[in-house]
Amino acid sequence: MDRIDLLKVFLSVAETGSFTRAADRLVLPRAAISTAVQQLEARLGSRLLHRTTRRVGLTPDGEALLERARALVADMEDIEQQFLPAHSPVSGRLKVDVPSRIARLLIAPALPDFFTRFAAVELELGSSDRAVDLVLEGIDCALRVGPLASSSLVARPLGHFTLINCASPAYLARHGTPRTPADLPEHIAVNYASPTSGRAAPWEWQRDGETLTLRMYSRVTANNAETYIACALAGLGLIQIPAYDVRAHLAAGELVEVLPDARAEPLPVHLVVPHRRNLSRRVQAFAGWLDTVLTTSLDAPPPSPAGRASRGP
Repeated sequence: MDRIDLLKVFLSVAETGSFTRAADRLVLPRAAISTAVQQLEARLGSRLLHRTTRRVGLTPDGEALLERARALVADMEDIEQQFLPAHSPVSGRLKVDVPSRIARLLIAPALPDFFTRFAAVELELGSSDRAVDLVLEGIDCALRVGPLASSSLVARPLGHFTLINCASPAYLARHGTPRTPADLPEHIAVNYASPTSGRAAPWEWQRDGETLTLRMYSRVTANNAETYIACALAGLGLIQIPAYDVRAHLAAGELVEVLPDARAEPLPVHLVVPHRRNLSRRVQAFAGWLDTVLTTSLDAPPPSPAGRASRGP
């Protein structure tokens, strides 16, 4: 193996925590994985892995090597892809992170089409409601919903999600339907807390281009979109949620939109990548495919949004 191949083996062992799983991922004999790691350690003159009967962990030197190895391997793969003939198939491993609801409702159902187009790509799809560190976790690209924090990431705007206000028929039967924002102090909200900061977002609405907020009474706070919606379905209060997220519940009559003229500011949606001069063909392929998947759920990008907490999609 050349040095790049040795680094690929090291990364697979580090990421899977197992020589056996690394061998399965790379379709190599387990003995070849062990030999490659020994060769790399001998070349660097340092022990990189702690080996136990149950798990393989990184030594301090292994931790130090991990990010540099990821960058080197990614750069080499990008170079190889860049100089392949334009008609050659897009191939290789692609690590992506997206919010959990978008993964379940929009991306996962459409993946058969992705693999029909890009059969040689191996996709690792992470889904969470927290802002992951792309560089630290070796992620090629991520979908971010809400205003972006200042960072070195390169962001491509995709559009925005329209936020709507809704509640269950059972809640509205007990508490009445709010007709204007002036009615909100008489109502109950399900609070949504940012998974990153833990802060609960206030109720918001737009009036004459200005964002107004209200701290509503709430009996439950959720930091996960699934739980947030489930609480609304259980009749625990009003919620503000991207329209695509509750489309099926609205169609089934399980939720009802209220205050359509007092919606919160739309949430911007970006595809973000680590700062690199050239995007790999894998990332370009995924980004173009993702545009088509989100077309029916996104509206055109709105004017530059004011910073605020996002309500998990």
